[in-house]
Amino acid sequence: MSIGTSEAVLQVLSGSVPRLLCSDPCFSKSDSIIPSKSYIKCIKKTASRYMKLLNCSSMQESPMGIHQFQGIGHSLYGNTAIDRLRLLSCKCQRAESLSGITAEDGNGTWFVNNSKNLNPINGVVNTQNVLEFKEVQQLDQKEGFPSNGNLAAVETVRDTLHKGSVDSIEDEAWDLLRESMVSYCGSPIGTIAAKDPTNSNVLNYDQVFIRDFIPSGIAFLLKGEYDIVRNFILHTLQLQSWEKTMDCHSPGQGLMPASFKVRTVPLDGDDSATEEILDPDFGEAAIGRVAPVDSGLWWIILLRAYGKSSGDLSVQEKVDVQTGIKMILRLCLADGFDMFPTLLVTDGSCMIDRRMGIHGHPLEIQALFYSALLCAREMLAPEDGSADLIRALNNRLVALSFHIREYYWIDLKKLNEIYRYKTEEYSYDAVNKFNIYPDQISPWLVEWMPIKGGYLIGNLQPAHMDFRFFSLGNLWSVASSLATMDQSHAILDLIEAKWADLVADMPFKICYPALEGQEWQIITGSDPKNTPWSYHNAGSWPTLLWQLTVACIKMNRPEIAAKAVEVAEKRISRDKWPEYYDTKRARFIGKQAQLFQTWSIAGYLVAKLLLADPSAAKILITEEDSELVNAFSCMISANPRRKRGRKSSKQTYIV
Repeated sequence: MSIGTSEAVLQVLSGSVPRLLCSDPCFSKSDSIIPSKSYIKCIKKTASRYMKLLNCSSMQESPMGIHQFQGIGHSLYGNTAIDRLRLLSCKCQRAESLSGITAEDGNGTWFVNNSKNLNPINGVVNTQNVLEFKEVQQLDQKEGFPSNGNLAAVETVRDTLHKGSVDSIEDEAWDLLRESMVSYCGSPIGTIAAKDPTNSNVLNYDQVFIRDFIPSGIAFLLKGEYDIVRNFILHTLQLQSWEKTMDCHSPGQGLMPASFKVRTVPLDGDDSATEEILDPDFGEAAIGRVAPVDSGLWWIILLRAYGKSSGDLSVQEKVDVQTGIKMILRLCLADGFDMFPTLLVTDGSCMIDRRMGIHGHPLEIQALFYSALLCAREMLAPEDGSADLIRALNNRLVALSFHIREYYWIDLKKLNEIYRYKTEEYSYDAVNKFNIYPDQISPWLVEWMPIKGGYLIGNLQPAHMDFRFFSLGNLWSVASSLATMDQSHAILDLIEAKWADLVADMPFKICYPALEGQEWQIITGSDPKNTPWSYHNAGSWPTLLWQLTVACIKMNRPEIAAKAVEVAEKRISRDKWPEYYDTKRARFIGKQAQLFQTWSIAGYLVAKLLLADPSAAKILITEEDSELVNAFSCMISANPRRKRGRKSSKQTYIV
């Protein structure tokens, strides 16, 4: 490489080209009073990377060298000082070695692509670290270097520094995830919801939540660290048998807790000795006092993922684990007053755990229910005691898939059908089975629905369709095959078409649109935390990245998820991993968002790991089997008219 090219590299590193190095997340300004250990580790690793980046044969502290790099300066973070002036004041004689730099953190080699098209899976472009082509041209003209040589050097340094920046974000995320780990009797058992060293008001964020641990558990499985997931599965199973009450009333047997906390208590009769106990919360201490429906469903999904990832099927074959699966299924499959195959649940019983008008049959619960049924059928041991349960499970799978695909689906064609619905139809073959009034179609939906694409609505009840787009329910309907192949592609088409609404400056909107005005007052009870475009009321949640990635990989469209990860990497580390973001475009950190939120961290890591190895997503994806497809086809082709009389034992569902 020519001397001129080497000098061009030095110009880039010296700060002549603005904001190339200063945007590294490790060296961004922080308003934290107490820096976390991961930030300090990140600084040390980044300093080491920059030393390797220059790969110099000798260190010189000449006045010229010092003057050359004074734009980079001396960085101080907490008690850790990094003298970058000394690190970078050297004379680089082998700039061509940049393309062969190897990362020291075990994450593989530095990624360099001279065509300027960075691999969207293994490295995502951070716009703050990218040189615009015009800036490079101006640098060429100013210094009088050969255009092709200078450009190649700048590109090499840019791509290498960018890969280092992305790697540092991942390293920081792993450090934070490990710092959030909780031990019980000397063994890791889970991760707490958030660990913000600057916030003393932790509420219940210092507990291990079932739903919050799922992305953490998946991240550990993908990393080959199985013990913490195994311990979590077995210990939460023991909590299933606890008898908790609310106003002298006990919930159904088989209920899994929303969260638990490791407490140290004195031994009975001996105040000098202590023991650790697990104290679960089934909702009796939660805000709103709502028991979680999704905890048991997520537990089954994680159990299957553990077996597929580790190859250790002995856990799911344990007698107590088999019993735990059956208890959850019996609770969900119990006969009641409801006529629909969907689960009837109260408001706030899932990820949206506050009053948001999702009581009834919310899509999120139905998608998780369907996924858990498929996972459970795969794991249940074939024995006489399971025959009736498996029969009921299969019947429910067929009825549930038909119900959701047929009645929850909406696209431009279906919207036009609803617009022309006749009401007050009394018959077995009515078209408008749920007596939906066309006036329910909101003006926002008429304008928002794209020509290409569609989605599953948020809820369906008599005379009511909740047309809001709920992200988790739609994404998990794709991953679990609850949606058909055509519907799954249409959901991803809609996400692409409405990218500015659902992703914008930070993925991913939990729902769309927000409840506003009088509607917000009535439906949420004027909830000050669920104000429009905040928290559960159309706020943006980075943890949804991992569900988006699973859905995109299943449909062989990973580029959509890679693009969303690229958006997240621009801010999420600098913003200290918030729980959620506010405003229509997710421009603000949520007004009450916890920082260093564990499932925001884990969701990002799972997305990165799956994009790097898409085949690993098979531990989460459930494919529809041929028997279910045939049964579904028969139901569609059958005459919907039903005769009155005794219920047939072969068909226990309503169409």
